[in-house]
Amino acid sequence: MQTACSGRNYAGVTFSVINCDDDERLPYNITVSWWKTEAKMKPNKHKALHSAEREFGGTLGATCIPVFLPLTVLYLLSVCRSPEASVLQWPPPLTPAAHLWDPLAAVLVVGWITLQSFLYLLPIGKVSEGLVLRDGSRLKYPINGFHALSITAALLIVCVLLGMPLGYLFELILPLAVCAIGLSYLLSMYLYIRSFWAPQLALSLGGNTGNPLYDFFMGRELNPRIGDFDLKYFCELRPGLIGWVVINLGMLMKEVELRDSPSLAMLLVNGFQLLYVTDALWNEEAVLTTMDIVHDGFGFMLAFGDLAWVPFTYGLQAMFLVVHPQSLSTLGATGIILLNGMGYFIFRKSNSQKNQFRRDPTHKSVEHLETIATATGKRLLVSGWWGFVRHPNYLGDLLMALAWSLPCGMSHILPYFYVIYFTSLLIHREARDEKQCRAKYGLAWDTYCRRVPYRIIPFIY
Repeated sequence: MQTACSGRNYAGVTFSVINCDDDERLPYNITVSWWKTEAKMKPNKHKALHSAEREFGGTLGATCIPVFLPLTVLYLLSVCRSPEASVLQWPPPLTPAAHLWDPLAAVLVVGWITLQSFLYLLPIGKVSEGLVLRDGSRLKYPINGFHALSITAALLIVCVLLGMPLGYLFELILPLAVCAIGLSYLLSMYLYIRSFWAPQLALSLGGNTGNPLYDFFMGRELNPRIGDFDLKYFCELRPGLIGWVVINLGMLMKEVELRDSPSLAMLLVNGFQLLYVTDALWNEEAVLTTMDIVHDGFGFMLAFGDLAWVPFTYGLQAMFLVVHPQSLSTLGATGIILLNGMGYFIFRKSNSQKNQFRRDPTHKSVEHLETIATATGKRLLVSGWWGFVRHPNYLGDLLMALAWSLPCGMSHILPYFYVIYFTSLLIHREARDEKQCRAKYGLAWDTYCRRVPYRIIPFIY
């Protein structure tokens, strides 16, 4: 879920442009049969093109991140469950090693991946083509993520009606995280090994540097598939994103066990984040033009992000509320709902305007928008939402992120981890966009920046 220049040139083909932001900002996954390889795979005998460019701190970052980010996930979960919930307390509330493993957690993770893989393969929904690849081909993708979410929701309702203890997910959260982290490592190793049998044009330039540590992290192969099953596309929005709202539901049910009913704060957090996930899956087709799909290889960075980081850190607010209940006034709740609504409105309207312009610039809803011509023959929007700031969808995202945290009160910084992390992430993504677009559009991009001086937050940044 990174951003990409919508006018980037692939295999000599230039696609329609609307500013250097081609990302729906769908949040930062592996099938049950991921270990199976194709019997007729043969090592690639062609010399691969190697990229000299490094991101995320190069080799040092690629070595440290796979170690420290999983530990960060486990630390945050441990702190969230502690009475103090202080990220700075010393000694830190480390969980005994014996409490990090539970066979039931492994069964649940395998069962969850199996279920979502089955739903991915169901012949429902439409099939869309991705962008043209370097070899001139276009892959086909099933657009049935919303169907998967709906079926999963129906199954969860049945589970609740049957009295299944979904609140037990609170006790299992650390073993579940350990299993998800382990799965991301196994998947990443499988992806790295199988990439050496992939054709040269199937490799990602950014993850094919010749440095094993860096390539393992970034991902060598662009679109690894087992038959028609696209591993990266499946993981991008399915097991982690839907798993996030399931974990949230488990936290809500745990609060019901403890206090007989869910709090208003818990209902707001669950509702806001369910809306976000539902929106992402309803607009699933938009992910086909994001940097994750068209540019980044599938390695540890995306596998860990999709399988572990998203479901176990994006929903820290719900887990925090189980141990640290908060009371909200009607006025306070109304203000938070309005903030989330404003963020969602900006997020959705700006993305919809961008996508409509890409599909049909002559449509009545976008034909009046002012643009700047570029040397590539494409045009940059300088009015409407995209003349307000360069990344209005990021602005909406940040407002929603703040609304998710406010129900947890102001006494702890932990529930605001997502806001802090997400702000840093979006600034980093914006910097990637800026670099790529300046290189591609040159003087036209300089003109655009003068017309639209603010990047994300008007009058501030």
